[in-house]
Amino acid sequence: MNRRPFDPRLLRRVPAARRDLAVLALLGVVAAGLVVAQATALAALLATAFDGRLDRPALAGLVAAVAARSLLVWAQGTVSARVAATVKAALRVELLGAVGRHGPGWVAGQRAGQLATLAGRGLDALDAYFTGYLPQLVLSVTVPVAVLGRIFLADWSSALIIAVTLPLIPIFGALLGWQAQAATERQWRRLSLLGGHFLDMVAGLPTLRAFGRARAQVDVVRRMADGHRVATMKTLRIAFLSALVLELVATLSVALVAVPVGLRLLGGGLTLQTALLVLLLTPEAYLPLRAAGARFHASMEGLTALDEALTVSATPPAPAERGGPAPDGRAEIRFESVTVEYERTTALRDVTLTIRPGERIAIVGPSGAGKSTLLGLLLGFVTPTSGRVTVGGVDLAGADPQVWRRQLAWVPQRAHLFAASLADNIRLGAPDTPDAALAAAVRDAALDDVVAGLPDGLATVLGERGHGLSSGQRQRVALARAFLRDAPLVLLDEPTARLDSASEAVVLAATRRLVAGRTALLVAHRPALLSDADRVLRIEEGRVTELTPVPTAEVIR
Repeated sequence: MNRRPFDPRLLRRVPAARRDLAVLALLGVVAAGLVVAQATALAALLATAFDGRLDRPALAGLVAAVAARSLLVWAQGTVSARVAATVKAALRVELLGAVGRHGPGWVAGQRAGQLATLAGRGLDALDAYFTGYLPQLVLSVTVPVAVLGRIFLADWSSALIIAVTLPLIPIFGALLGWQAQAATERQWRRLSLLGGHFLDMVAGLPTLRAFGRARAQVDVVRRMADGHRVATMKTLRIAFLSALVLELVATLSVALVAVPVGLRLLGGGLTLQTALLVLLLTPEAYLPLRAAGARFHASMEGLTALDEALTVSATPPAPAERGGPAPDGRAEIRFESVTVEYERTTALRDVTLTIRPGERIAIVGPSGAGKSTLLGLLLGFVTPTSGRVTVGGVDLAGADPQVWRRQLAWVPQRAHLFAASLADNIRLGAPDTPDAALAAAVRDAALDDVVAGLPDGLATVLGERGHGLSSGQRQRVALARAFLRDAPLVLLDEPTARLDSASEAVVLAATRRLVAGRTALLVAHRPALLSDADRVLRIEEGRVTELTPVPTAEVIR
């Protein structure tokens, strides 16, 4: 965990924030000058007031300094808010990019709920860091230096006392900060667990309700939320304690300066104006450090999220995802002694298979036998534990995944639709497709009757996960995506699963049009998909065997 108040990785990873951070530093220098100017003008004004005179130049200088400081506070708030928005947007883009580079397996390994919490609530907590702590951190450097310089010119002995006592605040702040950081890390872990569990529970809510376990999971979430509340209160307790300690240290330090100044003023060793200047500037030397210490605790959650976001998004991709040769999707595909092992099971065992260009291969077998894993190898979502997969002699482990996937069209069991227009959902893999090609894909996927029944046609905005469309209609949208992709290799993972007979017939007809003239792998649980296959492969317990033509019902069992 990074314990520095400012992470230098931020400048490298978010170059757009450099200018605003430089402006923030410059404003801190100007603020230090205004603090000294305001105190100098006020000391001169008060000194002359005791003599019954009004120092008009000092009054004008005081008004100008106060106005300038007010304007400066507004400028600091504006710049810090802008840099916070820039950094959050850039880090969210990096997190999404990391998810896209690594694929679904990496997301599962990193826990989807943790990533969702990090990209949402976690990065939002950076507001307190950039708008509160960071400006005070700049002032805690510039203001004490400017104040010490001015007091040294006026009264070197008071400057010496301030120079000796000033380091006590960051020392005590660091000691308490270590405790606060450990508490904040515990709080963040609990929040991540809570977010992940809640996301998992929402996704499985229909199953929980069907088995009568929804209320039990509500109790689990309540206990986890209570644990997060307790961790949060422990963090706040440390923050309040540190604020008390810093205030006490600063107050005693100011007293160490004020008492000798008062005694020397009574003894005639100091002029009134000098004494007033020292007494006005001394609290200003400690104030930025006290404020930075107090606001540091408010920004701890954001700093924890920042460190995790920078670490997670910089996770290097697997060797297969660092670019390389681009295989031709029209070439021969070979599985050479491929084995895929997961933590508790072996999905595929020593699979040797050749897929010739233009072949249509049906894959059957019981659930969990490894059919989807076979497709995942071609998609690049799964990496072989041993063996290799080659396309035209090019090993997919060293191929450029982005270029390779552009040659694939994938129709999964459950096509994910987004809360966007139907046209945008179909154009997902080809956003620049002209309207004529889009209309042709809609027609080929037998989706035109669905479009005609929607209030705004292709411009109709769908609900989350395609809410408003039936399962069969969602599958036809996935087929329309595949038609629009016009890829030489088509992968279909049970496209007719969970469909009634009427929807199955429509999807099956569209599927036949899609695979015509292309290399195709079709995972099938229902007999209808097997009739046009050139070969039928059966996967059972991770082993692949080729079946000669047999009755369809027997193949499926």
